[in-house]
Amino acid sequence: MKKIFIAVALFLIQAVHSQENISIIGLITHKTATVEKASIEILDTSFEKQTDSLGTYTFWDIPQGNYKIQVSTTGFKTQRKSISIKTKEKVQLNFELQPDDNELNEVVVSGTLKAIKRLESAVPVEVYTPVFFKKNPTASIYEALQNVNGVRPQLNCGVCNTGDIHINGLEGPYTSVMIDGMPIVSSLSTVYGLSGIPNSLVERIEIVKGPASSLYGSEAVGGLINIITKNPSNAPLFSADVFTTSWLETNADLGVKFNITKKATSLLGLNYYNYNQTIDNDHDGFTDVTAQNRISLFNKWNFSREQNRLFTIAVRGMYEDRWGGDIHWEKKYRGGDEIYGESIYTKRGELLGSYQLPTTEKLMLAFSGTVHYQDSRYGTTSYIANQKIGFLQLTWDKKTGKNDLLTGIASRYTYYDDNTQSTALLNENNPEKTWLPGIFVQDEIAFSEKHKVLLGLRYDYNSIHGNILTPRMAYKLKINENNILRFNAGTGFRVVNLFTEDHAALTGSREVVIANNLNPEKSMNANLNYIKKIYLNNGTFIGIETTAFYTQFSNKIVSDYATDPNKIIYDNIDGYALSQGISCNTDINFTNGLKFILGATYMDVSNVENGIKTRPYLTENFTATWSVSYKINKINLAIDYTGNVYSPMKLPLLSETDPRNPYSPWYSLQNIQLTYTGIKGFELYAGIKNLLNFTPKQNNPFLISRTEDPFDKNVQYDSNGKVLVTPANPYGLTFDTTYVYGPNQGIRGFFGLRYNLF
Repeated sequence: MKKIFIAVALFLIQAVHSQENISIIGLITHKTATVEKASIEILDTSFEKQTDSLGTYTFWDIPQGNYKIQVSTTGFKTQRKSISIKTKEKVQLNFELQPDDNELNEVVVSGTLKAIKRLESAVPVEVYTPVFFKKNPTASIYEALQNVNGVRPQLNCGVCNTGDIHINGLEGPYTSVMIDGMPIVSSLSTVYGLSGIPNSLVERIEIVKGPASSLYGSEAVGGLINIITKNPSNAPLFSADVFTTSWLETNADLGVKFNITKKATSLLGLNYYNYNQTIDNDHDGFTDVTAQNRISLFNKWNFSREQNRLFTIAVRGMYEDRWGGDIHWEKKYRGGDEIYGESIYTKRGELLGSYQLPTTEKLMLAFSGTVHYQDSRYGTTSYIANQKIGFLQLTWDKKTGKNDLLTGIASRYTYYDDNTQSTALLNENNPEKTWLPGIFVQDEIAFSEKHKVLLGLRYDYNSIHGNILTPRMAYKLKINENNILRFNAGTGFRVVNLFTEDHAALTGSREVVIANNLNPEKSMNANLNYIKKIYLNNGTFIGIETTAFYTQFSNKIVSDYATDPNKIIYDNIDGYALSQGISCNTDINFTNGLKFILGATYMDVSNVENGIKTRPYLTENFTATWSVSYKINKINLAIDYTGNVYSPMKLPLLSETDPRNPYSPWYSLQNIQLTYTGIKGFELYAGIKNLLNFTPKQNNPFLISRTEDPFDKNVQYDSNGKVLVTPANPYGLTFDTTYVYGPNQGIRGFFGLRYNLF
């Protein structure tokens, strides 16, 4: 029925314009579904369209001649067809799109806060689709990023297993994490907000390495991760992805599409994760991995409007209960000093949407709101927090001649309250209420097909820190279709939020000391990016992308673990900090089904004070990632071998007598997966994670110090507060969970099932 309706619609369009010079009309599909908002171009002309809600497009008044028509959209291979148009001739040209297995190929992205083809953007943006992440299935976005070059999920707590995302060696607070372009994952939720996003609802993940504050404001100091969810109109009617491991971790992603009316489509997603085992393979009496019970519900609506104007709205709710600690811990010991445990209850709600105003000019209103409640116990230390964030932004997108303008105003309100000294004033509770209004302008100037310049400037006013100005500049040289050179320079900033400085600040093991009033951090960045595409005569494709980067920070907030083993002392750096290096991604596709995705990053991350250069904790000099895939079409089998490798990192020790290694070893996490696709609509997959069975405990006497005395009841101190060496404490240590750099799970198998109904 749907195909008949589309055919009738095409016939009516042809009939209405039968007396006009209609030249091209067509339909864009994938399997049995139509593709909305696909970009159709007549190359070397100014003609460009997007498909409507029925997947159709129309060009008319096209001069006679020979043309190449190109269709591109995220997640599908770009297609081109040649046609010859005669005067008043009507041509129907349909396209059947195929999924894009080439993550480095051209796709539509929004790195400049607007939809643009990746290779046409002056700002380098890396794009990763579900095809990439399926090669190593994970239960959260946080874990999924482990195979992205230059991006490392960092565990910050050896007991509760929370963490953040490092980009080019920079700590998590310097990365802004967004969903559909909305800054809803920040501050408190940077640590906890990356879990529970259903992987099956992710259309792609865009990563910008380097400051993006000129468009996105605070937190986008060192990088940006933008999680783009699927358009309900293009999603399957039903999707399911369920897997379990030999550790009995179970993860389920379910998605259902509803066509409520002809103009309203809804996508409902459910993520459920459960792990309830108490495993202690390193025999320290503490859990190796936290027990977790998490459920997340996501609902996104898309409304069809006149002239393809955008209107989407989405909501998400998430609840998580996790605990780690002594293997004998039970909930009745929560918050007490009898048996040590870290127990965290998280409740989170999100609302986000975009609405294109019904005006002749392209005005887009974007909004988001989050509420996040945290109830945590780290031993006897309680951390109870409440965060609310509201965001509103209006942008104006205007093309005039060679100029592609984008201007906007934005306002962000953050309410943050907890039961720690960070929100206390004169021993009274003083919640932090911050307004951050801003205005920005961006102009992308196309001097010619080869030369493009982007200029941007943003002004923000923070109700606590005052005026903040962040400019940026980008230049793109398109040498030819296969060689592109880009230079970017800009600044970033991040307002202060103590919680995100270090999760260890809130564990029960150390006292937090703030040496001075903390000032907002600022950064200056420059990077040079080069893309090379090579097409061999035998059909092999090779894509190479190389980036040299340099970032300098002022006012960087540093944490001092060494001065006092019982304290974490925070202060702005008296000097500057650096992150510099070079990264390379290589994508090789052979015609026989063999595919390589290889990445490597060398970086130098350091703090410089009084002319002395020191290396921060938990920063590697070298990292590499790889994915090797091979498809055996005859038996419908795909083989994926993925992995990463990290160079040594400096680790926080408690004293000179601490027997643990001051540096991590070279280590690698490797995985293999087999996927069978011989049953229509189904994918069966199985494999092994952590093939080398690596755990941080190797070559260390212990990871968590003094697990036998987690409340430091038997620790003795001298008159200066230094821990004494005693027969009961031969290394002079206190209980501490900050010595952690990698996951503590060894080798394990997994098995899963995917199903899609279109």
